[in-house]
Amino acid sequence: MLTPALKVKKLRSAIRRSLRAQGFRIAGNRVSFRQRRDKRSIRKRHEHAVEKRIVRAEAALAGDEAELLGYIASGNEVEPNQIKPRLVQVEPDTIESKLFRYACLHWSIPISDGYGRRLRFLIFDDYNNKLIGLFALGDPVYAIKARDEWIGWDSKAKAARLYHVMDAYVLGAVPPYSRFLAGKLVALATVCDEVRKAFAKRYGNRASLISGKKRKPHLVLVTTTSALGRSSLYNRVKFKSRLVFRAAGFTGGWGEFHFSDGVYEDLSTFARKQCLPTAKQEK
Repeated sequence: MLTPALKVKKLRSAIRRSLRAQGFRIAGNRVSFRQRRDKRSIRKRHEHAVEKRIVRAEAALAGDEAELLGYIASGNEVEPNQIKPRLVQVEPDTIESKLFRYACLHWSIPISDGYGRRLRFLIFDDYNNKLIGLFALGDPVYAIKARDEWIGWDSKAKAARLYHVMDAYVLGAVPPYSRFLAGKLVALATVCDEVRKAFAKRYGNRASLISGKKRKPHLVLVTTTSALGRSSLYNRVKFKSRLVFRAAGFTGGWGEFHFSDGVYEDLSTFARKQCLPTAKQEK
């Protein structure tokens, strides 16, 4: 059995290995990496996390992979002049739910599972029943300066109205449809009537977890942020003559890289045993 000192030493070594695997440099107690901002470097930084998510998902999806691949079109199965989009809301424990998860595993950036309220959608091509793309809406981050200044609300107004905002935390097309700029079609679909109705149906009679209040389920704004900087995917996306997406600015603050290979779980166990809890709101 390991002594407390050996457990700490083992955990420290695991943390260092995980950081190096993600491309970080360690010199003494300093952790650093090159401040390169190009998209290729950002993707490279996330490769380790993407690979680990694929490994963790294998047991749940491997048995259905042949069926899931059947929804991914080959180039010769797509007829651009015959594309007919069909929106499908994803429900838990369905083949669509597995397909959504499977497609997300092939993103170059690790996809969050979202939090709070969540709605997921797939877009199929009725011409061949192949997957065009997907998107998911979840609760927005409470404090985003660029968004709040663009809207022009104060703290009181935001507290009352943020309920009517959802954030697209997954959004994109899959190959080969992505070659036809189908990502713009997916972006446009986030604001369609079917999504507003799905939001109203899902959250019409639900009380907020923390405040306990019931509010009218009107979805009035969809926001999104890009992990790779400003994206051309949202440029010139219009309904009739009206722009659907407008750039509000850039987020500030800081981001984080997550530990994998069991390191996060070991850190959590260590913290629960050795540290005092500081959460102000357990829910």
